[in-house]
Amino acid sequence: MGQVLDKFHGKEWKKEQIRKISDKVYERFKVQSGATLTFENLYIAVLLVYNDINKRLPGPHFDPPSKEQVRSMMQECDFNLDGELDHEEFVEFIQRLTTDALIVVSQGLIVTLVVAPTVAMATKKATEGVPGVGKVVQKLPNSIYASLVTLAVVWFQTWREEV
Repeated sequence: MGQVLDKFHGKEWKKEQIRKISDKVYERFKVQSGATLTFENLYIAVLLVYNDINKRLPGPHFDPPSKEQVRSMMQECDFNLDGELDHEEFVEFIQRLTTDALIVVSQGLIVTLVVAPTVAMATKKATEGVPGVGKVVQKLPNSIYASLVTLAVVWFQTWREEV
């Protein structure tokens, strides 16, 4: 449960994670091919960024954008119009590109950490009347019952993503 709560630090935490991922990927390309990213290197960098996002951020895995989407957004973020992205242009590009992914992660966390415990407490009284289960539910403290229901929701979300 603590690991799940650690992921719920808000918008700044998510931006910081995206910045770390962006910097790491950019440095990798800077060493290999120079200080700016051409379209070909940018698309590979986007794939690497999405791979890292899928590893680090909770929730569903996100598909990277198509080459056409990357090309169009590259033109929007190429502020000096040289056809390549420098470090700051790349960071801005990735921030814009991953906005939707961060919204989905936030919504999933809200459901998991706010709605699930609330529903658990609302349904606890109803389950107390179920034969066989009711006495066990009555003996469980509210905090443990809410945690168990929240863990069940997290498990269900994870299972649903795999199917």
